[in-house]
Amino acid sequence: MRCHEVDYEIIGDDIQIVEIELDPGETVIAEAGAMNYMEDGIEFESKMGDGSEPEQGFFSKVFSAGKRMLSGESLFLTHFTNHGNKKSRVAFAAPYPGKIFPINLAEMGEEIICQKDAFLCAALGTKLDIAYTQRLGAGFFGGEGFILQSLQGDGMAFIHAGGTIIKKELSGCETLRVDTGCIVAFSPSIEYDIEKAGNLKSMFFGGEGFFLANLSGRGTVLLQSLPFSRLVDRVIANLPASRRTGEGGSL
Repeated sequence: MRCHEVDYEIIGDDIQIVEIELDPGETVIAEAGAMNYMEDGIEFESKMGDGSEPEQGFFSKVFSAGKRMLSGESLFLTHFTNHGNKKSRVAFAAPYPGKIFPINLAEMGEEIICQKDAFLCAALGTKLDIAYTQRLGAGFFGGEGFILQSLQGDGMAFIHAGGTIIKKELSGCETLRVDTGCIVAFSPSIEYDIEKAGNLKSMFFGGEGFFLANLSGRGTVLLQSLPFSRLVDRVIANLPASRRTGEGGSL
């Protein structure tokens, strides 16, 4: 097994944290600023790289970090290691209301593709890379741009999304049409493309946007019920005009 084998517990309902138990010497990697609390014995260090390739040179680490920046993530990852002589716990919280979803990468064919801001934390040994959308149209109009995240390994990884996370299993002979902002993650075997959202009247007045995502093939698809961008749009739309445009306004 390449990844550290960690135990975990997800705490809460709509605004969750994941508490990870580390044996002495075990490490979990996380996005910068995701840590909520940690017990005695755990120390953290910001590193340029995910640590999945210990022999990786400096320039390779810089290149990997640069690819992460292309997907909208931070340059550094934080490594939390248990340097004590007993089990200790560290907890991570999502940056906005929603759900945290645990993924056993070994059961997913050792890879999953997810939206660029979905990754929260993972066991050391998990490789974070970028993945390009399969078609030019999907890159321009698919809601997530050309670049998505790829999580590779054989251990536990944790992603987060807005609202509720819905898991769909496609058998290979069906197509799932989805609002482009509602896609959280999918198996590499899933084909991702876009189509127009009905006729011209439906596109402008239907409220579903101009395009829908087509997901087909055999594999797993994870969807979110409330994309963060949709939540922000609703908040801004319901703010008084003076709060939206006033001097010193926060939005």
